[in-house]
Amino acid sequence: MYKEILDRANLVKLSTDRSGGVPIRTRSCFADGMDMNMVLGFALACVILNVVPGPGMMFIVAHGISGGRRSGVMAAAGMASGTVVHTVLAALGLSALLRAAPFALDAVRIAGAVFLLYLAVNALRSARATAAQPNQVGARKSLRRTYLSAILTNLANPKVVLFYLAFVPQFLTPHGWAVSTQILVLGAVLIAIGLVMDGVVGLMSGTFSALLLQRPAFERWLKRISGVIFGGLALRLLTDHH
Repeated sequence: MYKEILDRANLVKLSTDRSGGVPIRTRSCFADGMDMNMVLGFALACVILNVVPGPGMMFIVAHGISGGRRSGVMAAAGMASGTVVHTVLAALGLSALLRAAPFALDAVRIAGAVFLLYLAVNALRSARATAAQPNQVGARKSLRRTYLSAILTNLANPKVVLFYLAFVPQFLTPHGWAVSTQILVLGAVLIAIGLVMDGVVGLMSGTFSALLLQRPAFERWLKRISGVIFGGLALRLLTDHH
């Protein structure tokens, strides 16, 4: 089924010469297993996609604001770990099976939205507790809990599945390595770039939070902002059916 979806996509094309229309192999890498131009183009696309703010970035910002630099970086690591799972599933062809079952995608989407709503309620309750005891500094979130939350949030995003089905095939090298191997390689590029860029976002948001947390009033508002972000992400998942 996965091969059929890739064949229907028909997004990867070889350039041809002017005389006979014979395919011309461009510069390759990995012992002629993958086209270097394809890999570099995919890396550039990953950078652009990571620069544009999305649900993953907002999740990391929310944790950086509410938990500091370590929490922000841990959220970025969790997002990267979730992408590892998506990459392996795509390489095994399971993502195509999931895409073929709309009810399964809806179940994943709803579960992710419920989890984000849970995070939103917790953040707002924490802000209320801080307001009730302004002289008591709120405890930092468990880094393990932040890491697992990021993984679950990433896995619950159906658009990552669609990304691997519709976008990644455009950068596969015809007559190169097996499709599953190429997906693993491209996935590794996506994970590395995403981890670096998301890690910087986590550090920056955590640093901004550290500058403001010295005053309880700012701490309350930062937690409220985190709650609003989590709630907004949950509503986005619930209302986005495509």
